[in-house]
Amino acid sequence: MTDYTPTGYTSVAPWIVTDDTGALLDFITAAFDGTELARVSVEDGSIGHAEIRVGDTTLLAFDRRADWPVMPSLLRVYVPDADAAFARALTAGARIVTELSNSAWGDRGGRLRDPFGSIWWVMSRVEDVPEDQTWARLSDPQYAESMRDAQQTLDSELSGRAHGVASAPVVPRD
Repeated sequence: MTDYTPTGYTSVAPWIVTDDTGALLDFITAAFDGTELARVSVEDGSIGHAEIRVGDTTLLAFDRRADWPVMPSLLRVYVPDADAAFARALTAGARIVTELSNSAWGDRGGRLRDPFGSIWWVMSRVEDVPEDQTWARLSDPQYAESMRDAQQTLDSELSGRAHGVASAPVVPRD
């Protein structure tokens, strides 16, 4: 424990608000090998507080009240095998937003929308790539197309447009 965070918690903890937190916990367990830590029901039968650990991070969740807006979360999860986690998530009810691919910076991953509306970046580090090599790789058509597809599919998913917008990354100037 640090002197400002409890043991087992990181400095920043994401919250997921959903219409069915119990099912969310089941999804995270099945897709990302989550370990449920807490599930607290309240008088109206909803879940007022839940915690689930994925890797080294504790996610917090609770049920949305009917008069609250829907608040999908955007989450990135690093897993040992992105392909296997992607497949498990699809089996558990997720749908593909961005197909799996290899990135210029050394990750393999893709995006999924879970059955509750949140979008997950499902990633594995497959190689360590120095920054200068990452920028050089972004000129390679394979990596440039992967980056363009990642931007377009996310933009399409979030905007509701049939075709998303993409913009090439710009090399930082010294």
